[in-house]
Amino acid sequence: MSLEKRHPGESRDPGTARTALSILLLFLACFFTALPARAQQLIPGSGRSGETLSISVLTFGPGTIYWERFGHNAILVRDSESGENIAYNYGMFDFNQKNFMLNFARGYMLYRMAADPLEYDLDIYRHEGRWVQEQKLNLTPAQRAALSDFLDWNARPENMHYRYDYFLSNCSTKVRDALDQVLGGALRRQLEAVMTPYSYRYDAVRLVSPDLFAGIGMDLALGPTADRPINQLQESFVPMVLMQELRQAKVKDAQGQEQPLVSSEVRLLQSRVPEDPPQPPDWRLPFLLIGLAFAALLLLLNRLRGIFAARFGFAVLASAWTLACAAGGLILLAAWTLTQHWAIWHNENLLLLNPLSLLLLPMRAQWWPRQWAYRLSWIVTVLAALALLLRLLPGCYQGNLAWILLLLPPHLALLFSCNRALKSRMA
Repeated sequence: MSLEKRHPGESRDPGTARTALSILLLFLACFFTALPARAQQLIPGSGRSGETLSISVLTFGPGTIYWERFGHNAILVRDSESGENIAYNYGMFDFNQKNFMLNFARGYMLYRMAADPLEYDLDIYRHEGRWVQEQKLNLTPAQRAALSDFLDWNARPENMHYRYDYFLSNCSTKVRDALDQVLGGALRRQLEAVMTPYSYRYDAVRLVSPDLFAGIGMDLALGPTADRPINQLQESFVPMVLMQELRQAKVKDAQGQEQPLVSSEVRLLQSRVPEDPPQPPDWRLPFLLIGLAFAALLLLLNRLRGIFAARFGFAVLASAWTLACAAGGLILLAAWTLTQHWAIWHNENLLLLNPLSLLLLPMRAQWWPRQWAYRLSWIVTVLAALALLLRLLPGCYQGNLAWILLLLPPHLALLFSCNRALKSRMA
């Protein structure tokens, strides 16, 4: 049994969870949108005492598909009186939703929450080979009743939809905020007070990196906002991180005595999927070697341009390079100016992937640059070098050194080749 068979066209959010216009845009759109998360407001209670209720947080380990790499979580309400065990899941999305792909591309995503029997969820994750951990919470009867009433209200058709944001309003942050409401803000206060050595980029790239191309795309697309240090509250957008933070959280019981928020834990399902990586990959050395090798090949072919095969090879590689830079730059520019994907705004990789490169396309093997092309090559190269300079300035956060090491050497090689070809033509 799969999730798609039970809910046709639907899946769970990337979990804490790297587009329709292209593979990169579709991938990015699955994760970013610009609407800030708003605190969930609990509704008036139903009058139940909560004595028969038990509240737990369920955390689901990473899966194999890229949107499953970030894990998932839910709130489980067990009712000993009725015998029901209901899991309230945020982060449900539907590929058949009207204008779904367009909304993904522009960063306006409507997700929903769903209430499912526990066994239904366990069947899904058992089939996917993902682990499931239950954390039973120390809540007072009044808090258990208030949270259960809110979740029932939130699961109604008129209330279930919400604006999704990968970092600010996903399945994990919605669970966190619902718990924080019944705890009177105690969870938020504890998590906000502790800064981490991590950033949004660190966790996002780390989690998706087992899918190499998704990890590379994520790292390329994220802008400097994703590199600012975050506190534990912000890092709880990752379900597995929230699970760890709940273990450290403290709350007060009905008598005002401090106690751990988590009273007990149990592993409901074991995993057949590798665990999430402890850190993101370091691409600096391999990217540098690739960048230098490509630059050296361009210089060699340009040096041998008296041979037709060398001229043709240079034209093909230079064309592919400039076209890739221009296309990548146009995608990043469109994502900044035409979408609500705030995490990729102000991306300094635009200096490296410059749309102006399109004007430098060598169209044939006998290509000889004109003076204006040489000057434009200077502009493109200087702007690429500016990306390196920005890393030395205070207040500049973007962690894109690997991309500088990859992309700057070919820009320098093309500038040198353009200069040499122009001199040969004028000789």
